[in-house]
Parts: sequence; structure tokens; C-alpha cells
Amino acid sequence: MQHRILFLCLGSLCALPAAADICSYRDAQGVLHISNVCDGDSRYRVTMATPSYANRPDAPSDYRPATAQLPPGVSLGHLPTTRVASSARRKLYSQAIHAVAAQYRLEPALLHAVITAESAYDPLAVSRAGAMGLMQLMPATARRFGVSDAFDPTENLHGGARYLRLLLDQFQQMTLAIAAYNAGENTVIRNGYAVPPIEETRVYVARVLDLYDRYRREY
Repeated sequence: MQHRILFLCLGSLCALPAAADICSYRDAQGVLHISNVCDGDSRYRVTMATPSYANRPDAPSDYRPATAQLPPGVSLGHLPTTRVASSARRKLYSQAIHAVAAQYRLEPALLHAVITAESAYDPLAVSRAGAMGLMQLMPATARRFGVSDAFDPTENLHGGARYLRLLLDQFQQMTLAIAAYNAGENTVIRNGYAVPPIEETRVYVARVLDLYDRYRREY
């Protein structure tokens, strides 16, 4: 049976509450339902915990994401409105992000998308797993790419961009590179060079592609 993913937009005008989690459940037909409203339905389980620092103004209400690069078996229904980091914080790092993107042959829109999904431009962000900084580098990843201070925005940007460039060169496909940034390149390789059947990773890929499409209209 081919699994499908259905994104549900619940709540008033699709607004996301502060520190909203993303929850999901798979029904008897194999459809994966994903929502930002986790209360009121016992079938939902938290798939991606969204930290409070990511609470930022919503994207324009009339925005609809593209679906061309979504993983196989994933389709967007009513995707919850994507939150975008505050304009002030994004502008603060925008010049550095564009310079780093040019250095590593990355699209600025992609780098912005990953940063928004990972840390919402908070250079001091720390995940429950221990990932740090703007692009949420794990300690081992930071060491691998020569980042001595993961909370230094410039160092972190260079480390994260180098890793993203490596993944794009390795997998030759944006979707797989994004999946590998979340789940690790070995996980993608073990899954036959396909997006792993990990719900958190699939949600992450869809979200980054959603953000990427939005930012391409700006940069």
C-alpha cells in the first residue's frame, strides 16, 4: 500500500499558537494526518516539537506551497500556515547569510529555509537533542566542519552551509539533502537513497521545501 500524507489546517484561521508542536497519526488507509493542534484527539502524537523561540509571525494567509519537490507518497492538503522568523531578526543576519550562500554555491532561499526551520534565526537556540545555534549543529557536526563556537553566528553559518553543500553534492537532489540534514546522510543511504520513512523527517522535508518556495519569491 502506498502511504500518503495529509496536512490538516486546524484552529482559527490556521494560526499557530506559541511553541506549537506538530502532531500526526496514520489512519487505517495508510494516510498520515499532520496537524499543529495536538489537543482534543487522542490519535495524535507529537512528531516534531517546535520550541518557543520559533514563534514568529505567520506567512501571508494566501500563500500556497509548491508540491513539485515533495518526497514520493507525500502530498500537501491544507498545510498549516508556515511561521516565518521575525523580519528584524532575519534582516540582522541576511547579509551574512547571502555572503555564506555565495561562498558555498547555495541558493540564499534554501539557506534561509533551513535556518527558519531549524532555529528561527536564534543564534543561541539549543534543541532537546543538543543541537546548537542558527542551523542547529550537533556537537559532532560542529567539530566535523571546524566550528569551535556553535553559538557564534558566523561560525555556525559556515559550518551548516558547508554541511548542506556536502549533502547536495553527495545526493545531487535537494529533497534528499534536506532529509539528510535532518536524519543524517547514513540514514538516507541505508534507505536506498530515498527519504527515510521517519515521520519527523518527512514533515521536516515538507516544511523546508515550503519555506524554500516562499523565500524564492523574495531572494
